[in-house]
Amino acid sequence: MIPVSVCIIAKNEEKNIEKCLSAIRKYSFEIVVADTGSTDRTKEIASRYADKVIDFKWVDDFSAARNFSIKHASHDWILVIDCDEFVDKLNVSEMQKLMKQYPYAIGQLTRDNICYDQNHNTIHTYDLVERLFHRNYYHYEGTIHEQVVRKDGGQGYGFEFPLYVTHTGYHGTPEEIRAKSERNLRLLEKELEKHPDDPFLYYHLGESYCLNNEYEKAYECFDKGLYLDVDENLEYVQRMVVSYGYVLLNTNRLEKAQTLENLYEYFKNIADYLFLLGDIYLKVRRNEDALKAYFAATTCEKHFDEGTNSYRAFHNIACIYEAYGHREEAKKYFQKAGNYPPAVERLQKLLHSQGE
Repeated sequence: MIPVSVCIIAKNEEKNIEKCLSAIRKYSFEIVVADTGSTDRTKEIASRYADKVIDFKWVDDFSAARNFSIKHASHDWILVIDCDEFVDKLNVSEMQKLMKQYPYAIGQLTRDNICYDQNHNTIHTYDLVERLFHRNYYHYEGTIHEQVVRKDGGQGYGFEFPLYVTHTGYHGTPEEIRAKSERNLRLLEKELEKHPDDPFLYYHLGESYCLNNEYEKAYECFDKGLYLDVDENLEYVQRMVVSYGYVLLNTNRLEKAQTLENLYEYFKNIADYLFLLGDIYLKVRRNEDALKAYFAATTCEKHFDEGTNSYRAFHNIACIYEAYGHREEAKKYFQKAGNYPPAVERLQKLLHSQGE
């Protein structure tokens, strides 16, 4: 069996770290926790589970902290986990097979992000995150939203491995989310001074402004980012297009929002993009186009936000049918939306109006 070290950086994570580490401890991995200046019980709790708890003086650089933790690992294969990420499922034997098969690649875990939508409803979004690698070939770069990159500057490539985690970092109180957003904005602005033409930084700046409901600033960031040289095959670019669309709606730039339909050939297989088009069409009363977009979204396997290819799309389809007076079709699609609360509520009202 190839030995693995799990490397974690932590600061004031007493409410998360026990749940995080106890889920990892059941596997035969070394655990290394680098504490970056906690003033609560984080280190005390970590010492119950971790093989090493070491101190790192915070220097406003996530990569520096990550690379420090990796340096103190006993093994060359590194698995990086955050304190607010909790292991749900891991197939160790399959993971080991993939490590042997792809010794020079980066393993991508699957992450279920629990967060809020614009109406403060809890939603789930999903992504693949590069977290498993051999430290002789890879390290971290970037002050914030740090990336795993090859040490020799070459092109890295990845493989998916069967680790599934739940991430709750953006499901806190409004005060906690605001504090995290402000920290991110400060570090991102510093990084942008060094790399003024990096669309990846503009994407994360825009997302941070969205967390604060500062949509005009988010619009400026996404607008700049998407007019740089971007690769539409990259997930962050796909997400940026969707976020840009909703910022355009939130700032009432409806004409510009409709121009996103010109990107259809690039993103037609992504449910979130099609769902966005449906929302844009509804806003400008292009109801037939909205209906087609939502139906198309339900045929897509790829999606980021939960429900964009299922119950949320079915709910919106049902609402359009209800507005047209097609009550039987509306009932059918409200029912297909399952236990989605807005659909349940609309279905009950519809049934009541029909005396059912």
